[in-house]
Amino acid sequence: MKIGILGAGNIAATMADTIREMKKQGDDVELYAIGSRTQAKADRFAINTGCKKAYGSYEDLLKDPFIDLVYIATPHSEHYQNMLLCLKYEKPVLCEKAFTANVEQAQRILMMAELKGVPVTEAIWTRYMPMRKMIRDLLEEGVIGEVRTLTANLSYQIYDKHRIHQAELCGGALLDVGVYPMNFAEMVFGHPDRITATAFMSEDGVDESDSITYTYKDGRTAVLTCGTRAISDRQGIIYGDNGYMIVENINNPERIHVYNLMREEVRTIECPEQISGYEYEVRELMETIRSGKTECPSMPHRETLHMMKELDMIRSQIGYRFPFEK
Repeated sequence: MKIGILGAGNIAATMADTIREMKKQGDDVELYAIGSRTQAKADRFAINTGCKKAYGSYEDLLKDPFIDLVYIATPHSEHYQNMLLCLKYEKPVLCEKAFTANVEQAQRILMMAELKGVPVTEAIWTRYMPMRKMIRDLLEEGVIGEVRTLTANLSYQIYDKHRIHQAELCGGALLDVGVYPMNFAEMVFGHPDRITATAFMSEDGVDESDSITYTYKDGRTAVLTCGTRAISDRQGIIYGDNGYMIVENINNPERIHVYNLMREEVRTIECPEQISGYEYEVRELMETIRSGKTECPSMPHRETLHMMKELDMIRSQIGYRFPFEK
């Protein structure tokens, strides 16, 4: 399958490198085209990554009849319009998280995708990784007993990035890094019954850090934090009545440490060797396209809508509305 990349930033370059390596490993995939807002930027990206085609506008890329799949790597604020354009040309889409700015936009995109029969999925890569199943298998095995509590955090020193402190670009911690502890918690505990959130809002009017608590009717709790002004250990810790489990780097799980009641490490599970981690979402979407379906099993549309509703709910609680929202 020939892949076109929409947006020529750092994450797009990582995906380009991943696709090239996938092809070397035997995947039926080709890094075919890059689309940017200017021809000069598209040309530079193509030279640096080996894209065969370089387009100076997004629509020119989508007009190319040979493109089988489009990866969207633009700011959150652009995803909605970018996906509308992809659907206009009936191109299957792998769109970076957060899927859209709000749930209303997500509903429109997914409804249109279903009507047109075009596969569209959210590129929240941790949902597609094998470590997701490895964590679930350990919990079902009962290695730490009955699970009661979970904590997860993800913070980076990224506030100097332009898009992070721009409300019109959907900046702030929540949509950029907060989605990872949220998805981690829900992959382990499922949908919460109640969410409470607080945030520190910056002078730019975006959330600089967030504290989010999930509670469940059966007594389980998940405490999540994220931020853009400091680094964190990125750990996800799952606590049971017979031990606990530490997942290193919830943004891209590297290994799992299992501890017993005496807080002694009894098992370590390494992440399988991978290219970058992006390859799993690409492979699953390609299989979805080949099977004639419109949803990826690892991140079905109902889960994307659910997460977008939660993001909207949290923004309502912390008083953060994007300038373009009514």
